[in-house]
Amino acid sequence: MERMVLGRTGLETYRLGLGGIPIQRVSEAEALETVGHALELGVDFIDTSRMYTTSERRIGLALKRAGIDGDGRYVVIASKSQAKTAGAMRADLETSLRELQRDYIDIYKCHFVTDQADYDRVTSPGGALEALQKARAEGLIGYLGISSHSLEVLDRALDDDLFDVIMVCFSLLETRARDALIPKARDRNVGVLAMKPFSGGVIEEARLALKYALAEPGVLVVAGVEYPELFDENWRVFQEGGALTDAERRRVEGIRQANDKVFCRRCGYCQPCTEYIPIATILGVRSLVKRMGLETFRGGFLWGGVEKARNCTACGECMVRCPYELPIPDLIRENLEWLDEQVRNQSA
Repeated sequence: MERMVLGRTGLETYRLGLGGIPIQRVSEAEALETVGHALELGVDFIDTSRMYTTSERRIGLALKRAGIDGDGRYVVIASKSQAKTAGAMRADLETSLRELQRDYIDIYKCHFVTDQADYDRVTSPGGALEALQKARAEGLIGYLGISSHSLEVLDRALDDDLFDVIMVCFSLLETRARDALIPKARDRNVGVLAMKPFSGGVIEEARLALKYALAEPGVLVVAGVEYPELFDENWRVFQEGGALTDAERRRVEGIRQANDKVFCRRCGYCQPCTEYIPIATILGVRSLVKRMGLETFRGGFLWGGVEKARNCTACGECMVRCPYELPIPDLIRENLEWLDEQVRNQSA
């Protein structure tokens, strides 16, 4: 199984890591079993977030139960916060340390940096990055990272050279990062974490999707699962390795064609909306519910975007700006109808 060094961090891990989103939507016993099983098989990179409700606490419990670090084995732990100010970031970091039951976190990332304005807030004096730089000097964290769905934001981060690790969407439906961003990160010795290898659950052929992502060299693929048997499937793909076959490449093309006019790549070019609708969030609502669970989604800050989406006037301005020519108003309406049905079924 292939190992790699994560850029200038010098951290050496397997190229397949465990993501912490799905374990928040199962019982605590099931979550601990899954993380423990992954650790037993050898996974040595785990990524989570303050945003993922119970995920950090459950990972901390699983690490303690497995006796990791006490048996001479090291597991790299990465977490992140969407805080934009230094004070809020420091508070979240301290919570992460407590929930994970650690006095040190290897990588801590500025999370959900959506656009250039967000980036400016994070990196300006008094911003979240300032708190992480101070925490690194204090020995609370090892390396600084940034997570964004915007390639433009991540490209600027590489130019500014403020972060040791970037986290980018990369899958067979989202390949733009391969053209310039990933090679640029390699040239600058910045580690690359590939998130959403299944495009948030949109790609149902998980084996093919994971094999595709792992075929990109020098990238650590973070894949979340909630059950041991799902981890086994992912780990088996990783163990087998190998390039895509001709038949698999044809299937990849078929999946792309099927999703061409319905899948939002979260590029943000459709914004701003006159009704302040977070379009990418609404177009990805099925994925969010699938990954985070309906209750988690409804109880989080993203739910406010759903209420704004009900005010869509179908003005069409977003469609003019969308480089993928998506029928955005129709997709908004269809996703809201689907979400309302899920809520009704849950209440029945």
